[in-house]
Amino acid sequence: MVERLLRVFNREWSGLHEAAFLLAGTALLSQLLGLARDRLLAHHFGAGQVLDIYYAAFRIPDFLYASIASFVAVTVLIPFLLERLEGDEARKSEAVRLAGAKRFVNSVFTIFVLAMLTISIIAYFLIPILGHRVVPGFTEGAFNEYVVLTRILLLSPFLLGISNLFGSVTQSMRRFFVFAAGPVLYNIGIIVGIVFLLPRFGLPGVVWGVVLGALMHLLIQLPVLLTERIVPRFTFAIDWRAIRSVVLLSIPRTIALSSTQLAAIILVQFASQIGIGSIAVFTLAMNLQSIPLAIVGMSYSVAAFPTLAKLWTGGNKEQFASQIVAATRHIMFWSFPAIVLFIVLRAQIVRTILGSGAFDWTATRLTAAALALFALSVVAQNLVLLFTRSFYAMGKTKLPLIGNVIGGVLVVLFSWILLFTYDTHPVFRYFAETMLRVDDMYGTKILMLPLGYSIGMISNVLILLYFLHGQFPGIIAAVKKAFLHSFTAAVIMGFVAYHSLQVFAMILNIDTFLGIFTQGVLSGLIGICAGVFLLRLMDNQELKEIWGSLHHKFWKQKPIATEPEII
Repeated sequence: MVERLLRVFNREWSGLHEAAFLLAGTALLSQLLGLARDRLLAHHFGAGQVLDIYYAAFRIPDFLYASIASFVAVTVLIPFLLERLEGDEARKSEAVRLAGAKRFVNSVFTIFVLAMLTISIIAYFLIPILGHRVVPGFTEGAFNEYVVLTRILLLSPFLLGISNLFGSVTQSMRRFFVFAAGPVLYNIGIIVGIVFLLPRFGLPGVVWGVVLGALMHLLIQLPVLLTERIVPRFTFAIDWRAIRSVVLLSIPRTIALSSTQLAAIILVQFASQIGIGSIAVFTLAMNLQSIPLAIVGMSYSVAAFPTLAKLWTGGNKEQFASQIVAATRHIMFWSFPAIVLFIVLRAQIVRTILGSGAFDWTATRLTAAALALFALSVVAQNLVLLFTRSFYAMGKTKLPLIGNVIGGVLVVLFSWILLFTYDTHPVFRYFAETMLRVDDMYGTKILMLPLGYSIGMISNVLILLYFLHGQFPGIIAAVKKAFLHSFTAAVIMGFVAYHSLQVFAMILNIDTFLGIFTQGVLSGLIGICAGVFLLRLMDNQELKEIWGSLHHKFWKQKPIATEPEII
């Protein structure tokens, strides 16, 4: 049993779809645990002040994670590691290449730990000052608890940053399993905090569960590092030339990620002034819409990145473009149905996952409406991940910097414009509330934030697509057919699923958990079957490729060390 487990840990995964399916499978497990986490939180606290405090407490630590820990992100370090592990193979022995990789990893580890400790200590004392700008709408008691939770959560970016460094090594060696298992353990840690620590320590117990999850996210990487004899250590022999190269490459990415987190802080600031429970509704809806982001966008972009980096450094630009096209086609294939089904089944999804305990009917309807608005940008969010990693693989970090910074600014700008329009134009407010079927409710102003977020993210992907088209002029034409197929099938899925809801509403008792769950599942499955049938009629290429990967039982294939250069 132990030997078999170690074999899974150390296995190399080859091919875009095989690695993507592995990552998607573990991402699905992680998201299911995340749903259990959110259900427990919603059940205990509802969409009220307590959850507002909890979710707001993540904002400053998340910003530090984006601005400091991004220097050891896998997208930055993998090209450097591949260069040392696989470069100059004819002239360097394996031992020499491994020694170079070790020195590089030790140097990055030492600098990161020292920098993160320094920044975290400074942030610990500044949180009471910064917090008033993050949550200006909090009462004094809520703000004091917010400060306590935020200070505990400062441990999280430190641990996750080290885990990222470890993950760069495991991904460079195509050991995707341990990287994919990290988020699963992270959510398990939070659930442990809710179930076991919350009753004894209150809300701080949940936050300590977050820290536990981050620690497990780190420790799962160790078996591979020990096997490969490349565990990071403190060193005084720092490779300053390599550190300088990493920093210069990371700066654009760090600015881009920091701008995204800064935009999130501003949206939380807006939400804290709308009313109690607004931050909770906004965050819970965002967590739900992030499911396809983790399962589809992250899986394909992470699986493609090592190959993209290798193809570009090897001068195989045509195959590089083909890899981007393949990943783009499959991201659209999965994402368009997710958009439509999230919009059509939004009430069933939220009622099934969150609708228990203290989470009341008003919170359910508002969260469902917010989920529909977030879902509008699912394709855009998924493609932003892929396109950003594609530019990083090329070493062109300035282009995603421009696109993502502009995208972050537009998210804030559109959200502010929509909030202003909501307050000053009753006709617009009535139209928005009627479209989302929340015209008889209080607190609908919060819905302007997910709408502004989606508009900003769609703008973001269009900017990145424009830059990518400049590098590879034929890329839009190459994915046009896949776009039309996926979009058309998704519309049919939505149409069939919507009318199936009406039929099952007359048959089932939708006032019960079992009834609403059955209605949503059956309607969704019927819609999916209709979409798949249409795709088969259209002889869809993506459907055939996916069936081919599943038909060959990729999970039973023997691991191979090299990846095919052509998909």
